[in-house]
Amino acid sequence: MPEVKLKGMLITYRAITSAHYRGTVGALLVYDLTRHVTFENVARWLKELRDHIDQNIVLMLVGNKADLRQLRAVPTGESSGFAERENTFFMETSALEALNVENSFTGVLTQIYRVVSCKALDIGDDPASAPKGQTIIIGKDDVSAVKKGGCCPG
Repeated sequence: MPEVKLKGMLITYRAITSAHYRGTVGALLVYDLTRHVTFENVARWLKELRDHIDQNIVLMLVGNKADLRQLRAVPTGESSGFAERENTFFMETSALEALNVENSFTGVLTQIYRVVSCKALDIGDDPASAPKGQTIIIGKDDVSAVKKGGCCPG
């Protein structure tokens, strides 16, 4: 009988994760760059996300603890190469020194704004079909930077 309970728990877990990911527009995948095993787990988390979310989600790979240079276990090139292959953004941060933490969030929010704006343009001018309940507020400078660069990638 333990197998039946285990299968039931697995089905329940999958139902919860599907509901949890619904409506997700962005995600930060954070690993500890002083522990290679945490970077190795990123591929699994990325697959989990992509199995449950819209393909237009904005993803950023974030290597944290950049302040611990002497303990680095994941080279920047390995992380940036992985991010490029997986079509995600990449940034190294230090939560302790507040290095690039705000930039990582601002970067993801700016890209989410671009994606949502493009979707709104694709829908057209029909107000009945415009997305509801999606408010993204980013800094004034970020909005002007997005407007200068255009909405949708070519």
